[in-house]
Amino acid sequence: MPLPFELAVDPATLTILALVAFVAGFIDAIAGGGGLLTIPALLMAGLPPHLVLGTNKLCATFGSATASYTFYRRKLFAPRPWRNALIGTAVGALLGATLVHWLPAAWLNQLLPVVVFACGLYLLFGRTPAAPLNADAPIAQGRQWPQSLGLGFYDGVAGPGTGAFWTVSSLLLYPLDLVRASGVARSMNFVSNACALVVFIVAGQVAWVLGISMGIALMAGAFLGARSAIRGGSKFIRPVFILMVLALAARLAWQHWFGLA
Repeated sequence: MPLPFELAVDPATLTILALVAFVAGFIDAIAGGGGLLTIPALLMAGLPPHLVLGTNKLCATFGSATASYTFYRRKLFAPRPWRNALIGTAVGALLGATLVHWLPAAWLNQLLPVVVFACGLYLLFGRTPAAPLNADAPIAQGRQWPQSLGLGFYDGVAGPGTGAFWTVSSLLLYPLDLVRASGVARSMNFVSNACALVVFIVAGQVAWVLGISMGIALMAGAFLGARSAIRGGSKFIRPVFILMVLALAARLAWQHWFGLA
């Protein structure tokens, strides 16, 4: 039986990955999209693609749990009106994470850089839609099913950009402001991360030392980033960060599509 991957990782690599997670958490709290940095970093560290997805889910669950609890504590997310979405997200994530284990590793090596690159382009050039806000309007129940099943499934299969997709789609579908749409996004992201993580744990596709180290670092970065009050920080950090994500994704695509280092 092969040794767990983290036993073969040198302390320098572990430190670098933890720093990447810290930066991802910090930027995610300010500008969003921090999760796009961890998958390319894990791939470049040499983890097999299924192990990358499982370890990233462990790392992401730390951050999404913290964010989800914060929105709930501040009464910016109430679970009751979103019961259908919570169930649909869980089902979709379980199905997606189960399906991904049937995909050959070679396919994932070629697919993941493309997904990350596409999400990076979306976050760089996409605009947050404006939705009319009516705090007294009821939250539609039926439209939660296709939204939650689709996004939960995507998060179970891959995951980059899921939080942004939840925020934008919720602004378009429901009478929410940006803060409450973000609360929905973070909460659903936690549900899909946790459900997908269960599947990866059962399949033995989680590098625990790496995932926990990066998860703690990500939480620390998010804690500091959320308290950063630098005026205009998001406008500067967001495009620089996304360009860095695009560069990493392009390098991975070059390596796995053309076999070049």
